[in-house]
Amino acid sequence: MNNKDFIATLSGKLDLTQGKTSELTTSFLSQLIGELEEDKSIHIPSFGTFEVKKKGERVSVNPATQARMLVPPKLSLSFKPSVTLKDKFK
Repeated sequence: MNNKDFIATLSGKLDLTQGKTSELTTSFLSQLIGELEEDKSIHIPSFGTFEVKKKGERVSVNPATQARMLVPPKLSLSFKPSVTLKDKFK
């Protein structure tokens, strides 16, 4: 399902125009991204939790040359599905 199909389906369920539905989803996603940029986790009941995790720096070895490189720390997005969502896919 692409974004256009998703908006059309959701607008039918919410009984809103596709323009208004698109505006709502864009607002929701921008708010979600804003919260994640501030290192806050977001819990959506019956769906899951989004959070930003910090991965520390580490030493990596190139197997071909045995050269050692320092990999800098980075931020990674993590999603943990809720128990309800996990149960639906068992």
